[in-house]
Amino acid sequence: MNPDAQQLWRAPRWALAILLAVLGMLGPFSIDTYIPAFSGIAQSLGATPVEMQQTLSAYLFGYAFMNLFHGALADSFGRRPVVLWGLAAFTLASVGCALSQSIGHLVFFRAVQGLSTGAGIVVSRAVIRDMFPPAQAQQVMSQVTIYFGVAPAIAPIVGGWLFVHTGWHSIFWFLVAVGVMLWIANFKLLPETLHVTQRQPFNVRHLMRGYWQLGSSPSFLLLALASGVPFNGMFLYVLAAPVFLGTHLALAPTEFFWFFVLNIGGIMLGAWLSGRLAGKIAPKQQIRHGFVIMLVIAVVNLAANMLFKANASWAIFPIAVFAFGWALMVPVVTLLVLDLYPERRGMASSLQAFVGSTANGIVAGVIAPLVMHSTVALAAASLLMMCVGLVAWIYLHHRWPEIGRTAAN
Repeated sequence: MNPDAQQLWRAPRWALAILLAVLGMLGPFSIDTYIPAFSGIAQSLGATPVEMQQTLSAYLFGYAFMNLFHGALADSFGRRPVVLWGLAAFTLASVGCALSQSIGHLVFFRAVQGLSTGAGIVVSRAVIRDMFPPAQAQQVMSQVTIYFGVAPAIAPIVGGWLFVHTGWHSIFWFLVAVGVMLWIANFKLLPETLHVTQRQPFNVRHLMRGYWQLGSSPSFLLLALASGVPFNGMFLYVLAAPVFLGTHLALAPTEFFWFFVLNIGGIMLGAWLSGRLAGKIAPKQQIRHGFVIMLVIAVVNLAANMLFKANASWAIFPIAVFAFGWALMVPVVTLLVLDLYPERRGMASSLQAFVGSTANGIVAGVIAPLVMHSTVALAAASLLMMCVGLVAWIYLHHRWPEIGRTAAN
């Protein structure tokens, strides 16, 4: 924690949470805004459904790759420069997407968007831990998740409206405007939270030592799996939304927002409860509650889809409950990751995001295309994603029972 934290931000704590949440909203806006326009983009550019799916995978793999470096750069050069350069690159990539005349161009600029977008979410986690002790950090992390949850609820509504009224190119011009506004807001408001005495040397040997230290730590990797992979139990449905909502549930593009509103409502409610529980129960107990909720609802979802034909009247509710369970536990797991190696919080945030986003990319490029044809297959894959994280947490719990027993100092 920065020893000068109280002087760096004198406004209310929730105001910093809003700033960081708005910074992190680039991710969902980059994905959810253009999903309702999938069919229109495919028709305009002469792209197949598989090629359109690659616009998601290119973004996610670019996001995963650069996540290896955002945090390390922020540990050496400071949080603020990495954020501002990331926002500038995202804005230019969005211009490229808006001007794309072929699916190849769109895939390329989506990859560039992915390379730059992660700076916001990776660095914002480190900023929170720079500024607050554990219990307060969990509350702020939960507030960020709540505010952050508004973005994916709004994004498909905005995207659907823009697509219907002004064409798909306007969606990316909208992202250009978002990038410009975020750059200005963070240039004026975001303080440098990394204390000069906590900066890490920027040289290859030191970086490789840090990557090896974290990458060879079983406890770190298990925590990263426990936080990142279960998210795909919900994210799988977001990636498959054009087919799941449009084909299986027969919803119009302008009706997709119901799915996103319910899911984000689950995330916001889970994050709110996580903040309320901060400092009141042991972190590992809160994590257990989240996994129990996800396990039970994933099993119910699979059984329901095996017994009944999926219908919009019930099929989207289990996913919202799953999102609630995930949001209840993920702020706690994230803080445990950051506190394993306090001197390398930026790098820890990077590698945690890399594990999660690599899983996202595999789900987007491989698993989603394989299972989106069937609601039963979607439900089974969702349960499998959750079980990967659950097994990682159970093994960690038995191998290192002291982790999560009490909050770090």
